[in-house]
Amino acid sequence: MTGLAFQRTGTGPPLVLLHGIGSSRRVWSPVIDVLAEHLDVIAVDLPGFGESPPLDPGVEPHPAAIADKVAGFLDALGIIAPAVVGNSLGGWVALELAEVRPTASLVLISPAGLWPWGTPTYNRLSLRATRWLAYHWAEPVSRLVNHKVGRALVMRQVIGRPFRMSPELAREMVWDMASGPGFDATLEASRNRHYLAQPGPEVPITVAFGTRDLLLRRRSRHVEQLPLGARLELLPGCGHVPMSDDPSAVANLIMATARRVPTVV
Repeated sequence: MTGLAFQRTGTGPPLVLLHGIGSSRRVWSPVIDVLAEHLDVIAVDLPGFGESPPLDPGVEPHPAAIADKVAGFLDALGIIAPAVVGNSLGGWVALELAEVRPTASLVLISPAGLWPWGTPTYNRLSLRATRWLAYHWAEPVSRLVNHKVGRALVMRQVIGRPFRMSPELAREMVWDMASGPGFDATLEASRNRHYLAQPGPEVPITVAFGTRDLLLRRRSRHVEQLPLGARLELLPGCGHVPMSDDPSAVANLIMATARRVPTVV
């Protein structure tokens, strides 16, 4: 038993995908097929999100504790040193994971935790407002995102090009935000924390931010807290969750850092 829900597809070197808070493995759907042409892709539901149960009672779901759970999951699958990609909270978890087990490379897409003290107030309030809206108005909001204008209104903060995303993915994102039982505890557990771990310099690290990321502002982008040698990239026209904004750019970013396969044309 792995203890976490996951989707596995493709063949090749292992690649682990970690989503953000209030999300699920389904958010990677725009890029999974391309990645699976070259890699053994394992998209994971983090504890308390998607189809994965929360951490055991009494275990605070901060990023390091989540990383420990993911490490156990990988051990159960017999995966030794995967490339790891994390978006938002998943990026922070990826950094913590590199401290406790071997990783081939890290790609951090709009990673959380790169702030000097605790989670900035704007980030917390924004996420809580999004959660409240999804939780209390899930059905009408899900109907609203069936339309292009509705997707632009609802998804603008995290999606840079909401007209490009499918109604199906938009509805899934709304329901994942509404239904994840681990949301409140996970957000609270990171409130007074920031990234502290330092994976060794032998781990290639790429950190990327979308130019239309409205959630992570300047106070949330202290890339100097990352190990020396981390490479900074920008994703033009992309938001905080960029997979549907530009699937090819995101897939190329991932594969270039993994150093396993050629880029996609």
